[in-house]
Amino acid sequence: MLNSLTETVANTLRGVLPEDRFSQAQATHLEEPRGRYAGHAGLLARPQSTQEVAALIRAASAARIPVVPYGGGTGLVGGQVAEDGPAPLILSLEKMSAIRAVYPEENVLVAEAGVILADVQAAASEAGRLFPLSLAAEGSARIGGNLSTNAGGTGVLRYGNARDLCLGIEAVLPTGEIFNGLSRLRKDNTGYDLRHLLIGAEGTLGVITAASLKLFAQPSQIGTALFQVASPDAALLLLSLAREHVGEGVSAFELMHRQGFDFLAETLPEVRNPWNATPEWCVLVELGLSGGQEPTDVLASLFAAASDSGLVSDGMIAQSETQRADFWAIRETIPEANRRIGSVSSHDISVPLGALAGFITEGNARIARLGEFRINCFGHVGDGNLHYNVFPMPGKSRADHNHERDEIKRVVHDLVHEMGGSVSAEHGVGRLKVGDLEKYGDPAKLSAMRAIKAALDPLGIMNPGAVLRATI
Repeated sequence: MLNSLTETVANTLRGVLPEDRFSQAQATHLEEPRGRYAGHAGLLARPQSTQEVAALIRAASAARIPVVPYGGGTGLVGGQVAEDGPAPLILSLEKMSAIRAVYPEENVLVAEAGVILADVQAAASEAGRLFPLSLAAEGSARIGGNLSTNAGGTGVLRYGNARDLCLGIEAVLPTGEIFNGLSRLRKDNTGYDLRHLLIGAEGTLGVITAASLKLFAQPSQIGTALFQVASPDAALLLLSLAREHVGEGVSAFELMHRQGFDFLAETLPEVRNPWNATPEWCVLVELGLSGGQEPTDVLASLFAAASDSGLVSDGMIAQSETQRADFWAIRETIPEANRRIGSVSSHDISVPLGALAGFITEGNARIARLGEFRINCFGHVGDGNLHYNVFPMPGKSRADHNHERDEIKRVVHDLVHEMGGSVSAEHGVGRLKVGDLEKYGDPAKLSAMRAIKAALDPLGIMNPGAVLRATI
């Protein structure tokens, strides 16, 4: 049985580290961006080293106090807030924000878990390299949280998820032991890979304190375009055509629906819409090319071939860095526009590429049978990940449909499962999708996950209730 973090226990924890490492949790540490969860806490700790993290975990284990690791607070599935159960210790990594080393010749950067993602990108750029993990929250998300949730973003098509960008990690296990796994090796076949076990575990198996990250050569030429497509089917055919033209030079391929532009016009009118008449569907294409290739010429050639094939009907190729930034601003601010409108139910799903267009058609039909709603469907179509979000009609709020939220989610997730997809493509399970994992997850996988949790965290102190239902 876990214990709440009482004042007596808090005083014990304060004796482990200097007093300035502790404070009462602020409101920002007890809420998540969508406002679905409101957490509670007994104390907030801000350790400044891996040794301090280990000391806190050992003390929490001895007192059987739950620990909730906290990165940038940008997670969208409630993994960073404990809504019920014993009052926990919130362990923030924000003070562990050092870039420990950069090895440009090895294409490796070593960063502490509290480094903001944008700062990792900047440090790589200063070394003449690229760290390609990119997402809308990169100005506040921290690399430890990105790894703990196996974050995706816009570059997965070419570079993979956060898991694929990590060579090694340093972490504190639930016993307080330090796992010294900051390897820079590309090959290491010495038994079980604890790195991949802890990445994506959302703090339930330990606390990631640092990571060795993969860097890449910076593309010498970048080209960005918006192409109008007739349908998601046409978008997928365009992706195939783009790969035929430039191979792995396709860095991003984002699908956007007219509804996203309408939401931007309604809530963020300062974001410029470059279309004279907003199309029903369009894609944002970005190429990263090597020397000797002119991206605007490649994109023009791609548009011509796609037009001849009937896949595109209009398009714009960015002619400057400012225009490229304007194109990306549309895609990156759609989530904020969604938040301001207020979704009834949001879904981060993936399906096989061949099923993607069919999912959108059938999903829209099934939602229409439930009532009148607006659907904003957008996302990383190149890797099969859609953000399929259901909104109230104008004049209504999400509160008007709270009684329908569970049914909408069930309808969408049932369809995803029928099509061999995942109900959590890139955001993780957190607390929001624990029931979904139980319903749709493979029984053998769930059994193995519970066994791993019990073996590494027998007291159940690490982020209880996230990913797996708390049983202690």
